[in-house]
Amino acid sequence: MLTVVPVDEASWADLDAIFGDRGDPARCRCQYFKQTPAQWKAGTPPERAERFRAQTADHATGLVAFLDGEPAGWCAVEPRTAYPHLLGSRVVWAGRDEDPADDSVWAVTCFVTRKGFRRRGVSAALVQAVPDFAREHGARAVEGYPMLVAPGQKVAWPAELFVGTAGIFADAGFTEVSRPTARRVVMRLTC
Repeated sequence: MLTVVPVDEASWADLDAIFGDRGDPARCRCQYFKQTPAQWKAGTPPERAERFRAQTADHATGLVAFLDGEPAGWCAVEPRTAYPHLLGSRVVWAGRDEDPADDSVWAVTCFVTRKGFRRRGVSAALVQAVPDFAREHGARAVEGYPMLVAPGQKVAWPAELFVGTAGIFADAGFTEVSRPTARRVVMRLTC
C-alpha cells in the first residue's frame, strides 16, 4: 500500500533511507535547483545533506512516499521562487512570457525513489499528491519539468529522470505549457 505525506510528517531517518549514502541522490540531496550554479559547484555532499536537513526541518518542502510502511520516495515541491537555479534556467524559460518570480506558482523539481522500491508506482503516487499539497499551501498553479520518454524507450542516463517523466505528470492532470528542448517539457496544473 502506497501512502504519501508532507515531509514534516516523516523523520530524518526516513529521508536518509530514501536518499541513501551513494549515488546522485546522496550527493545532491535536492540542492541542485536550491542553489545557484556557483554555490552548487562550491558545495560538498555533507554540506548539501546538512542544508537539506535544515530545509526539511523548517517547513514542508516536499512529499514522502511510504510503501507498506517503509520510506520509499521523495518529491521536492515548493514555490518556484525557492529554486534560484531554476529561476535562471534558459531551458525552462525558453519561449515563455511570464514572471519567474511569481511565488504563487509552485515547482516540482526532483523525485528520488529508494533502491528496492523502483518501478512500483512511487513517483506516480507522489505527483498525484502534489496538487492538493500545493493548493493547501497557497499555490494557484504548480508545474514540473519532466523528460519526454516514449513507451519502451531506454534512457541513456537513468539518473536524468530525477525530474520525472511527462507521462506521470499527464496522468496527474498536468498539461504541456512549452517544449523547450526535444527531450524536456514544461507541464502545469492550475490548483
